[in-house]
Amino acid sequence: MHAWHAIERGHEVVHLEREREARGASVRNFGLVWVGGRAAGPELETALRARELWEGIGARVPGVGFRANGSLTVVRTPAELAVADEVLARADAAARGYKWLSPAEVAAHNPALRGDVLGALLCEKDAAVESRVALPALRAHLAATGRYTFVPGREVRDVDTGFVRDDHGAAYASDSVVVATGAWLTGLVKELAPDLPVRRVRLQMAQTDPLGEPLTTSVADADSFRYYPAYDGAALDALRAGQPQPPVAAGHRMQLLMVQRLDGGLTIGDTHEYDEAFAFDVVEDPYEHLRQRAAELLGRPLPTIRRRWAGVYAQCADTTRVVHREQVRDGVWLVTGPGGRGMTCSPAIGEDTANEIGW
Repeated sequence: MHAWHAIERGHEVVHLEREREARGASVRNFGLVWVGGRAAGPELETALRARELWEGIGARVPGVGFRANGSLTVVRTPAELAVADEVLARADAAARGYKWLSPAEVAAHNPALRGDVLGALLCEKDAAVESRVALPALRAHLAATGRYTFVPGREVRDVDTGFVRDDHGAAYASDSVVVATGAWLTGLVKELAPDLPVRRVRLQMAQTDPLGEPLTTSVADADSFRYYPAYDGAALDALRAGQPQPPVAAGHRMQLLMVQRLDGGLTIGDTHEYDEAFAFDVVEDPYEHLRQRAAELLGRPLPTIRRRWAGVYAQCADTTRVVHREQVRDGVWLVTGPGGRGMTCSPAIGEDTANEIGW
């Protein structure tokens, strides 16, 4: 997205990538543009601007698979309903696109949800993209300008004013350098910012066979209330005190999110692990919990899980910050730590960097 904004402003871009193709959190995610759960203030403002930018990008680059499908957070208990009522009464509910749907309205809005529910919190601002294919589609669009060069399989070893050197010994002249590190926080990053206020978070996710029918919105269970700052308040405190999560969900800090891919399969998850060193394997109990919870909402068994994976993303230690952006040398900027909001906010993060640098 930094390259996108540089190209939009008339610059030439050389894009160095450690891998042959992106393999980190940029592709190991839901493809969910998740506005509804963002904290009031700068985080919500960033998410809303990013949502606007995503729609414009999707119109110009159909290959990213953008669709303004919205999301439903399904409510099944009175304590969960109280949280929904509280956030619906707030001043920013309309800006987020919040609406309350009755059980009949849920069935009409997303017929694939056949489980017993008290209703659902609709967020009309939420959207989805195809994270596994979005980056190649964006690069192809940028390359067509004649001002973008993608250089994969190159790790940056040194940066300074007007200068970048990679691990093949190649040097590149530049006016501005943006080091967007993802969850890679060692090596050059450590040299540039020894006291980087960023931590890493690990999660487990999966993808299923095609559902066999449209899931017309992204779907969350009410455990999502526990993990997103937009829902903080007295009702959430009461929910946490009076309705504990099942042990597996609590132990893995879980919520259920489901996003349908263009091939009909569902991306489902996720877990949260904060204490390194992270496990190198995935465990089965969380997947069994996701199967059970998804089946309860769908009113039918979840399709067979065909792919499982773990991912790691970087998050600002101060979770109220959208991203860590720091000028580490003259003309060199380090950008990292968007946390689980990276897919949602990346277009606006890139735009803010471009504005701050003065491109």
